[in-house]
Amino acid sequence: MERVILITGASSGIGYDGARAMRARGWRVLATCRREADVARLQAEGFESFVLDIARSESIAAAIGEVGARTGGRVDVLYNNAGFAIPGAVEDLPRGALEEVFATNVFGTHELTRAVIPLMRAAGGGRIVTVSSVLGFVPRRWRGAYVASKHALEGLTDVLRLEMRGEPIRVSLIEPGPVTSRFRVNQIPGFERWIDWRSSVRAAEYERELVARLYLAEGAQKDAFERPASDVTKALIHAAESARPRARYFVTTPTWIMAICRRLLPVGALDWVIAKG
Repeated sequence: MERVILITGASSGIGYDGARAMRARGWRVLATCRREADVARLQAEGFESFVLDIARSESIAAAIGEVGARTGGRVDVLYNNAGFAIPGAVEDLPRGALEEVFATNVFGTHELTRAVIPLMRAAGGGRIVTVSSVLGFVPRRWRGAYVASKHALEGLTDVLRLEMRGEPIRVSLIEPGPVTSRFRVNQIPGFERWIDWRSSVRAAEYERELVARLYLAEGAQKDAFERPASDVTKALIHAAESARPRARYFVTTPTWIMAICRRLLPVGALDWVIAKG
């Protein structure tokens, strides 16, 4: 039986690497993207690709219809990868910015997952693999909206995993740290739209700590612990194909370090470690 994986956010980075790797392993890959131009590019590369903007309920409904038309509704693995961030100090985040981040990272991911679960149940099982972040369980300055959304996503995923006990639907989280992608560049439009940093009482901190890094030329500077997207894909492969997928996959050294620190250190000490970067 042909194995089908539905991937969100497949245009670049983690999603694109996962799509290529799973296709190479013989999976039928439904590689979805938010923009038509990215869909056209993936189709030119031989992928089955169609538009899915998980921030919009009508797009999710249309995509589920597309899955039904293409596979008869079969989805063996849902790879919830789509997500983005709007950086800024918490006190400078307008409600609209939070709503925009949550619409994709939490509400859209949740809505799509709900739509796929009945398809998996009807087919006798499946795997739900959701990309979170090290920031899904520890905080970081300037990342309030993203941290809040990933904490919420992890909470929903943990409860879903408990509720799926006894059913043949397995639920996994992948928690990467710094990974090579366009994630930083993709934050710029939201930052420029929502954050009036020049008027903030923290303007000097923005300029020193956030703005200079945000507008670096692509590839100009890498995090010391940055890993390729293929490291995340290794976790996806295990979660999708192993007889015993794990509930959590830590990817990159910072994720492991932060998990250990969070378990062992008191809050004040953990805050100090995080503040030191």
